[in-house]
Amino acid sequence: MDPLLSLLKNGARTPVGDLARELDLPEKEIVQRIEGFEKDGVILGYNAVLDPDKIGDAMVTAVIEVKIVPERGGGFDRLASRIARFEQVQSCYLMSGGYDLLVIVEGANLQAVATFIAEKLSTIKGVLSTATHFRLKAYKENGALLNRPEREERLAVAP
Repeated sequence: MDPLLSLLKNGARTPVGDLARELDLPEKEIVQRIEGFEKDGVILGYNAVLDPDKIGDAMVTAVIEVKIVPERGGGFDRLASRIARFEQVQSCYLMSGGYDLLVIVEGANLQAVATFIAEKLSTIKGVLSTATHFRLKAYKENGALLNRPEREERLAVAP
């Protein structure tokens, strides 16, 4: 991965001056490269990682395993793209293993997620089955630790 992209992935708000010093490049070049990455669609967006407990976010997150029938000539792509376009879908991945798609969904409450699955996701032609798992608590989100303890505790060393 490009070193600039690696730095941006781990800290998108890092000042241009700091990026330039880290990479030993002029600031102007860093700005031009970032603009180029954005223009070319390499950088698709920037996101803040929020602690839902601290902002009072009561959104419900579900991870859904979806089995689908691949289409002739299109494989999984057309159906996966259709599913990914729903506003409730936060992420959608093609997976190996016992199911085909891993779909991460958010809703205002359990009923909203259940309604989405029952009325929209499960009714799509080509969706064979779904298995839904609800997130109970997050400990780490996109590389950021949540609910950090006040002091770091050391594990006891056993003889």
